[in-house]
Amino acid sequence: QVQLVESGGGLVQAGGSLRLSCAASGRSFNRNGMGWFRQGPGKEREFVASIYWTGASAYGADSVKGRFTISRNNGLNTVYLQMNSLKPEDTAVYYCAAKSSDGHRWEYWGQGTQVTVSS
Repeated sequence: QVQLVESGGGLVQAGGSLRLSCAASGRSFNRNGMGWFRQGPGKEREFVASIYWTGASAYGADSVKGRFTISRNNGLNTVYLQMNSLKPEDTAVYYCAAKSSDGHRWEYWGQGTQVTVSS
């Protein structure tokens, strides 16, 4: 059974940092794109960042560029999201996702981890 399990969320003051981890099990995702999404209170889920097996990465909203960094450790089947200079508007449930083998869709999802940034 494929599982993506996020960890590292919590409560942090504005300006602080958190590092989210997503550990995959049940199969190897070394050749799959992996990424992070988030859903804030009353908002739709939005794309945050993605990383491909080559290490190439992409980021979503301009608001996270320069503050968030996605990385992966293929040996551990794990993807990370380093979040710096956090702002209250970063408050959301953060979800890890993995793409299908053909790369066409986000097929696998974690349960999410809550990040709350206080002002």
